[in-house]
Amino acid sequence: MASVNRPPVLAQAPSVGDLPWMVRHDPGRCVLCGSCVAACTFGALEAALPPRGAGADERARRPQPPRPVIVQKADAVHACTGCGMCEKVCPAQAIRPERSADNRWPLLGRTAGLPARRGGRGGRSVVEAPARERTLDAIVIGRISQMTDPALDSERHTFELRSPLGRLLRPGELPLRAQGGRLVLAGETPPVRWIYPVIFSDMSIGALSTRAWEALVLAVAWLNEECGLPVRMSSGEGGVPTRLLESERLRYMILQIASGHFGWNRIIGCLPRMRADPAAVLIKVGQGAKPGDGGLLPAAKVAPHIQAIRGVPRATLHSPPNHQGLYSIEEAVQKMHLSMNAAFGFRVPVAVKCAASATSVAVYNNLLRDPYHICGGFFLDGMLGGTGAAYAVSLEHTGHPVVSVVRDCYRAAAAQGLQGRIPLWAGGGVGMNGDAAADAFKLVCLGADGVVLGRLLLQLLGCVGNEHGRCNACNTGRCPMGICTQDERLVRRLDVDRGAQAIVDYMLAFDAELRKLLAPVGNSSLPVGRADALVATRRDVAERLGIAYAC
Repeated sequence: MASVNRPPVLAQAPSVGDLPWMVRHDPGRCVLCGSCVAACTFGALEAALPPRGAGADERARRPQPPRPVIVQKADAVHACTGCGMCEKVCPAQAIRPERSADNRWPLLGRTAGLPARRGGRGGRSVVEAPARERTLDAIVIGRISQMTDPALDSERHTFELRSPLGRLLRPGELPLRAQGGRLVLAGETPPVRWIYPVIFSDMSIGALSTRAWEALVLAVAWLNEECGLPVRMSSGEGGVPTRLLESERLRYMILQIASGHFGWNRIIGCLPRMRADPAAVLIKVGQGAKPGDGGLLPAAKVAPHIQAIRGVPRATLHSPPNHQGLYSIEEAVQKMHLSMNAAFGFRVPVAVKCAASATSVAVYNNLLRDPYHICGGFFLDGMLGGTGAAYAVSLEHTGHPVVSVVRDCYRAAAAQGLQGRIPLWAGGGVGMNGDAAADAFKLVCLGADGVVLGRLLLQLLGCVGNEHGRCNACNTGRCPMGICTQDERLVRRLDVDRGAQAIVDYMLAFDAELRKLLAPVGNSSLPVGRADALVATRRDVAERLGIAYAC
């Protein structure tokens, strides 16, 4: 028998089983429409003919022509991310992604010459990686009002769910004087906004698609004007469209200035034409997703409208890891805070956002002791948040959980009698399991005035990325859901109205659940710092946070 010449087997070449996801295709159900190949934004699929003779029919006199089949590419550059878009569009349910239990991706991804950056969050292994164990899951609400102090009726009782954004003065610091038997203000007080204890996190127009960003803004406007929930949204670094800057709805926005200063030329140019003041100005010093590292917007996402808003050419945009010229908290207070206050006539509170860290208490103490009463908020961002294009090693191995930092900051302020002077806002993993109201209530009891939601909002818009390595390709500009991309073909997949409606519905459920938690404790307002309402089911958590232990 003549030998068959076959190409040599390259042992080093990856196979489909080496990749984190394998695509299962049933040729018998397939209708050969090609929808899965067209919908895959990562180019992981292709149509191909089976080997010669595979389509022969033994009962027929001559072989039948082979039917094309869907084949998964076995190279790391076009690796399947498990987004499931092929399964969504298949009319015959003939294809679906499955996890590969024997993948070698942690090594292949690095040796294949791929960028070391990716989006989303994930465990250290992309195969059935357990989500990070959260401290909040070991805390329950243990104090329930019963006989001596009856609980409230969550359906009919009136609750005051408002949190401050702005510097609060102690009674002795208020510029009051007696006049005609009444107390009147004899000077200026720092600006304060009383808002709902939820802020939509800073995700820039650039990191998100125009439709995703529009859905967030639309949801915020509806919540404020139709639902009576004064939720605020941070713009993120990257500027704001002129139409929004010159509209009344600017009062729902928190304008962020970060180390890159992207978009601030447009904001400053619109100052004379602003019909309303923004809710606040947020100076981002750091973020929990990549603490100590600067931001990055890949060139693939710098579309023409992003270039116009930011005033930059089409190029990869880096934000420095720190604000140039600011090397201490005192210097930041004198320069950044004062200049931002003056820009808006001292009518707008100015806050600081920092990554949760072992140094957060020192930063907070310096802001508390500021004699100028300028800082109007301290935003702490924990390591469990983040959707951006950060280094995988930074996402997994740097940062700090936000829970203990919030508690430490509150206790440090309380020891000086200064609790509540500078509002504490906590973010980073809030609502990671879907229960944002429970997470928010626990953080408030530990000392936070409110919480910041980010990734949860993207999941409401349709994001399928998770802690187990599914999709998480926000940085590639090929988001299959049209959320984190500027590709016009992909952006059209996102329904703005439907996305905004999902966010509004969730926030209404959040409000109802928050009242359900307040009522049994017996509080009509937010129980900031009331750690006596909590108990921990783990002794180490109880000892670290200074709350009761229950078993």
